[in-house]
Amino acid sequence: MHTAEDTLALLAYAVVNDSIEQERFAACRALIQSLVRTLKIENSFQYRFDRLKSVSILAPPDSSFRIFTWQLFVNDSSYRYYGAIQMNSKDLKLFPLIDRSDEMDERPVYETLSPEKWYGALYYNLRPFDTKEGTKYLLLGYDAYAFFEKRKVVEVLSFDATGKPVFGAPVFDKPDAKVPEFRMMFEYSAEASVRVNWDEQYQLVLFDHLIPWPSPFGRGISFVPDGSYDGLRFEKGRWKFIDKVFNDSQEEAPRPEPVLDARQDKDIMGKDKKRKKGK
Repeated sequence: MHTAEDTLALLAYAVVNDSIEQERFAACRALIQSLVRTLKIENSFQYRFDRLKSVSILAPPDSSFRIFTWQLFVNDSSYRYYGAIQMNSKDLKLFPLIDRSDEMDERPVYETLSPEKWYGALYYNLRPFDTKEGTKYLLLGYDAYAFFEKRKVVEVLSFDATGKPVFGAPVFDKPDAKVPEFRMMFEYSAEASVRVNWDEQYQLVLFDHLIPWPSPFGRGISFVPDGSYDGLRFEKGRWKFIDKVFNDSQEEAPRPEPVLDARQDKDIMGKDKKRKKGK
């Protein structure tokens, strides 16, 4: 397994770092083939693959499966995602994940998807939750999407009666939505840094509240954080939208050169001077 991991590590590095597009694609094809062979080796599920730095590997606490995802940079405005789900079973069942996001609606938040039709993302967190239909898994992911905009995705993974993975479920309740969303998507300016992650202290998915703002690239309106946070709290098998978790926001989006005005009780970022809050 160590030899196989060495090969995988070299290929994964080339997928991310090679400057020639054709070489990145060739490395990605070889990585897929090598990973499939390796994950079919007996006892491979117990192997950690710690040297695969550019491949995300996540598993739930019960180790019933694990999910591999990685990103391929195609060009300045295009990315592709690849992945596989390895089951912790005797036959080490493997489900390849095929990114079909370029064939979907602009925001496919009301669709059930499958391994063959997957909204590709690089997953960075996984959390199980219980519903009447059984255990499902919250997946938090990143989609480099395009040159000017990026996305964070809150996905749901479950398994049907045959054991096949299913992506998406109507479990996200938002105040402005007539029907629950199957997944949540946050699109924002490539210039911004946006947090979407599980917060252990508050026991919810915490994410930046985004507001419209003139695009720094001259492309109309984009979205940026305003300094406040929204959240998703799990209640009775569903994820409930929580507006302004800390009830503390800026009146305006941060500016490259903030404008001082008559608000003497505010600092240059629009926050109360008396109420400085550490991160």
